[in-house]
Amino acid sequence: MESIILKPIGIIHSPFTDPKSMPIQPVSQNSAAGRIEVFPEYAAGLEDVEGFSHLLLLYHFHRARACSLSVTPFLDTEPRGLFATRAPNRPNPIGLSLVRLVRIEGSQLYVENIDVLDGTPLLDIKPHVPDFDCVSGARIGWLEKAAADLRKQVGDDRFL
Repeated sequence: MESIILKPIGIIHSPFTDPKSMPIQPVSQNSAAGRIEVFPEYAAGLEDVEGFSHLLLLYHFHRARACSLSVTPFLDTEPRGLFATRAPNRPNPIGLSLVRLVRIEGSQLYVENIDVLDGTPLLDIKPHVPDFDCVSGARIGWLEKAAADLRKQVGDDRFL
């Protein structure tokens, strides 16, 4: 199969410079405000985005290392299959975060609930549509017993 080449459309700016102390998900009590810088050649694509309260950010885990198909994820002490986790070290290191849009100034999006390292390359932005993105009765596998700790968990060095 051919290689896939992705071109960043912008840069994510956040207060997080150290993966060991950043939140592991946007819903964390440690998430923060951030800024999404969309490159000028993609700014026209932001038209109508202001009508959405939340956005899905797809980005490149630019500081990820080689992946393993078995990892011990945050919130657990047992090894799990990589694809049953959101660990950053993946065959294709693509991240996904749901952020709240605060405002847009030109090609700058100001957001809340960011859980991304400063300087992360942005690959895409999609509007969050609850009727499309929320599934009633969804199961969360091994996370069911750890979900209560999700909002308090911050990163550590397991994926560095």
